[in-house]
Amino acid sequence: MARLYQGRGLIMVNLRELLRLGLVCAMSQRVIAKSLGISCSTAWKYLAAARGTGLTYQEVETLTDEGLKARLGVIHPGSKITRYPEPDWPQIHLELKKKHVTLRLLWEEYKQANPAGYQVSQFCYRYQRWLKRQRVTYRHTYKSGEKMFVDYAGHTVPIYDAQTGKISQAQIFIAVLGASNYTFAQAYPNQTISSWISGHISAYEYFGGVPEQTVCDNLKAGVIRACRYEPLINRSYLDMAAHYNTAIVPTRVRKPRDKAKVECGVLVVERWILAALRNRKFFSIAELNEAIKELLVRLNNRPFKQLPGSRSSVFADLEQKALKSLPQERYVLRCAQYATVNLDYHVDIDGHYYSVPYQLPQGAKVDVYITGDIVEILYDHCRIASHKLDNRKGRHTTIKDHMPSNHAVYSSWNPEYFIDQARVIGDNAVNLFKAMFERREVLEQSYRACRGILRLADMYTAGRVDAACGRSLKFRGYSYRSVSDILKNGLDRHDPRPPVSLALSHENIRGKVYFINPPQDQGLKPGFGSQEVQ
Repeated sequence: MARLYQGRGLIMVNLRELLRLGLVCAMSQRVIAKSLGISCSTAWKYLAAARGTGLTYQEVETLTDEGLKARLGVIHPGSKITRYPEPDWPQIHLELKKKHVTLRLLWEEYKQANPAGYQVSQFCYRYQRWLKRQRVTYRHTYKSGEKMFVDYAGHTVPIYDAQTGKISQAQIFIAVLGASNYTFAQAYPNQTISSWISGHISAYEYFGGVPEQTVCDNLKAGVIRACRYEPLINRSYLDMAAHYNTAIVPTRVRKPRDKAKVECGVLVVERWILAALRNRKFFSIAELNEAIKELLVRLNNRPFKQLPGSRSSVFADLEQKALKSLPQERYVLRCAQYATVNLDYHVDIDGHYYSVPYQLPQGAKVDVYITGDIVEILYDHCRIASHKLDNRKGRHTTIKDHMPSNHAVYSSWNPEYFIDQARVIGDNAVNLFKAMFERREVLEQSYRACRGILRLADMYTAGRVDAACGRSLKFRGYSYRSVSDILKNGLDRHDPRPPVSLALSHENIRGKVYFINPPQDQGLKPGFGSQEVQ
């Protein structure tokens, strides 16, 4: 159990989810343990600690992770292994086949014979474990409003594009209630997390209520990492479950019997709905859903073969009243994920980098929620940053308040910034800066030179620096070193001399005119580009 307090992130989310299911949903310890992939004793100890301190879930939502840990305290198991007399499981299994005999009754008889034996929870748990080893098919019985099973159908429906003729495959989402077998089906363009959660929302609204548990398969949209004991559920999926006050209970990997209800529901939908639509051509998802909706009513109203009534009648008489009421507001999809704070106080979210306060330690784990076009970043259950969504890969979105003071100044460097600073010195400095920016292919190459020239004004007067900039411009010295040398040698106080002409005139220098138009009375000697006339 101490693992709940190692680091943060997933572990603290599990603790908060445990408290929500126990304090708000009032679920049993076994259901909570199965949903979160923890032991029943762990669920009991933390719920007991919360109830012992009078902690409510409203207080849990306001507490930070550190505050919640301080409120509950770390509870270590520290219990010694005790050997109890083992019941005769084969005999108990035979007794259970008798009419009106329950596992509770058999435990009471066992307890009378063995006062120091197992308690009822361990007795039932060990019996179920023994039963699985016998390879016996266990027939589940579901209470009204207890479970909803969800999955996608194996078959898809083609959707035709009326303009291009391109064909895409629509995925069929199916939900079945455990007690009444009342079935819901709806088509979606894909199996992404958005379609997966939208299917759940539509199913809850179709049923007019929410079950205690939602049993799902281990598809990637719902379960990030499948594990028999500790599955890692998608954060957005957990967020939706918290909104509707239901528990997500993934099935075991490659165990279709864990969700036999929806497996049967998939078979029924494929036979009575998809097979009936096999000869129809659909051009949109909405058109397909209209056709599914009509056939779905017929499916739920079909009479059972061996039982009285139909899915609709059993749902109305037995299960509809047992469902939890829908929340007042419809769930708005929030894409939830985790991120790590980098050295440059930015976090990578889908290839784009968003800033967080620089005071956060490097490597800190933060929670990220994307709702519409808003990105919210939370640390220690508190919102620390909010940005507008930007899908450009490799770009940065930075808020200046998140930066250290020296970084904030550096981030404001651009040609306009330095030119504005140069105006304090004079026009020659402005012209020199503009010339430097025009002659550099990379603007950042000139930033340090401009900054150095601006600092020369602290050593010399602004007038001298401006005069030095003017002299540097006349001699085409577009650099910090040129201005610095002029000031060091005091050349800014002298007028620059006009450039000396290097043109020379001498009788022995013929010049280029001689070769372009040579004199007519003198022929060129051999080797000068012409030959003597024979």
